[in-house]
Amino acid sequence: MPIRVGMTLSGERLNRDNAKFAQQLGIEDVVVHLGRYKRVEDPQPYLAGGQPGPILGDCSEETLWTYDYMKGVVDMLGEYGLKIAAMENFAPNFWSDILLDGAGKVRQMDGLKRLVEDAGRAGIKVIGYNFSIAGVWGWRRLPVGRGGAVTSVFDAASFDAQAPIPDGMVWNMRYRPSVAGAMPLKVSETELWQRLEWFLKELVPVAEAAGVRLAAHPDDPPMETLRGTARLVNQPSKYDRLVSIADSPSNALEFCIGSLQEMTTGNVYETTRRFARAKRIAYVHFRNVRGKVPHYEETFVDNGDVDMAEIVRILRDEDFDGVMVPDHVPDVHSNAPWHAGMAYTIGYMRALVGHAHLLGASATPISIHDAITREAV
Repeated sequence: MPIRVGMTLSGERLNRDNAKFAQQLGIEDVVVHLGRYKRVEDPQPYLAGGQPGPILGDCSEETLWTYDYMKGVVDMLGEYGLKIAAMENFAPNFWSDILLDGAGKVRQMDGLKRLVEDAGRAGIKVIGYNFSIAGVWGWRRLPVGRGGAVTSVFDAASFDAQAPIPDGMVWNMRYRPSVAGAMPLKVSETELWQRLEWFLKELVPVAEAAGVRLAAHPDDPPMETLRGTARLVNQPSKYDRLVSIADSPSNALEFCIGSLQEMTTGNVYETTRRFARAKRIAYVHFRNVRGKVPHYEETFVDNGDVDMAEIVRILRDEDFDGVMVPDHVPDVHSNAPWHAGMAYTIGYMRALVGHAHLLGASATPISIHDAITREAV
């Protein structure tokens, strides 16, 4: 099956109107975020560009997603000719003690195992996750995109990137009430990798049995530390360490082009070829950026630092048979900024993929070792 272009529908956008929107754009595959979280802060200071974010809300009342709930979403989308290519992001309260090595981690792992099994039964074969304490945080929404488009900007010099995470929060979301006088959260790189290893060794065998691939997202922003906590995959080489923990097709990657480009080491094209060849990429976040940490901005798909046509050439050459989705895109000045930005991005992606055979040769070399390995296969 060739490369496919999909769309992400999350939270309040996961509805029939947007399923129809996706269908009209020629989409057949969607990535879904099932959580709908209560807002506990005013998002306007973030949306106006003055406060770092994003402001994600309160997940403390989110109940574990059941087979019936997930199957209901599968069936609703199926009415519009859409299938779920992946489900992204466990609600933080489902696995807060796994991330924080808390007393309830075994109980929470039992819940995740049921969720993975039920997802497989419901027909959801990929689950994306981000093993992170601070999560995605530090963006500001600023009109710096082409033509003044509002987009996400990370500039570590413009705010305190090490401001402690408020007690009772993980992944930039509240999972329980705060405790007065609690010490600021600190997590070292060693501790974080130990927790990931336990997570994968517990959950990958269950995913294998359920026919599900767990797909790890790299850090965004890929700082060394954020809010006093270590980051996990903030350099491409750390993806190698992650996949080595469990040598299984169910230990896969949610491959974010933008996050990889933001990193201070590595080459996004060579990294794409290497992991596509190894068949570790479950699906792709097709996002472009300008700059690297500690200062970068998200761009339209066609005017960042990454040659996105070259990414498609590499995926074509390596027979990638998964889905690419736009990640977050700049708002387009209109009465429907998200829809306009998404439609523009998807049209660009569909043109690239539909004409992949006409894009010419890739400029990213195949090493002698890789060429021999490919010939042997």
